[in-house]
Amino acid sequence: MIKKALISAAGRGTRMLDLAKDRPKHLIETNGKPFLYYLLANLKEAGFEDIIMVVGYKKEFMEDFLDKYKNLFNIKLVNQFDILGEQKYGTACPVECVKDILAGESFLSVYGDNLYSVEDLKNFNIDDNYSYIAGLPHEQPQNYGVLSVDKKGFLKQIVEKPKEPVGNLINTGLYKFTPEVFDYLDKIELSPRGEYELTDVINLLAKQGKVKALDLKGVWLDFGKPDDIKKVENYLNGDV
Repeated sequence: MIKKALISAAGRGTRMLDLAKDRPKHLIETNGKPFLYYLLANLKEAGFEDIIMVVGYKKEFMEDFLDKYKNLFNIKLVNQFDILGEQKYGTACPVECVKDILAGESFLSVYGDNLYSVEDLKNFNIDDNYSYIAGLPHEQPQNYGVLSVDKKGFLKQIVEKPKEPVGNLINTGLYKFTPEVFDYLDKIELSPRGEYELTDVINLLAKQGKVKALDLKGVWLDFGKPDDIKKVENYLNGDV
């Protein structure tokens, strides 16, 4: 059984506009609690007892959150800005920040602004020699990273916002990684948008036949824009 989970929560949350002006977007409240609380509660219920959370922007608010909920969740905070500075940016950076902490271990990886069902989180507790990526069928896959998967369920490639049809299975940011992921961090280069992308790392692993794709069975909610607050609230209230 895998017990450890990485939460990437260092970003500024610019799509949340003024709502994230004075705090990390992960702490914006819905139904009376910070969004992050619900992600942590689902992770705990799914059996992931040790959480490593990589923070950066307004980290003092994350420290306050941790202090408030320290009796409920076992969380270790890692400051990305202390390790990599504020100029190095991208979704691969939180994984780089925990390579010493999680060396030799498999772990779950999620973003702090995404919510998944307990069932799906449990389904990703797979202690084998493969990494896994969660896909979800979508009517407009061209707006996302799309998973190209072979007949045996192995990931061939993640294609970002493809101009030509690749399929309809989109990347939802839920991963299970083996320790091999750390071996590929220094093999990627800056993406066209000037960031170090975790999907580039995954594509390198996929070329070696080391990544399998699984479909989500339940909900995937992104907490990135102001409109998403109401969507999450409706879900928590059972209105979805």
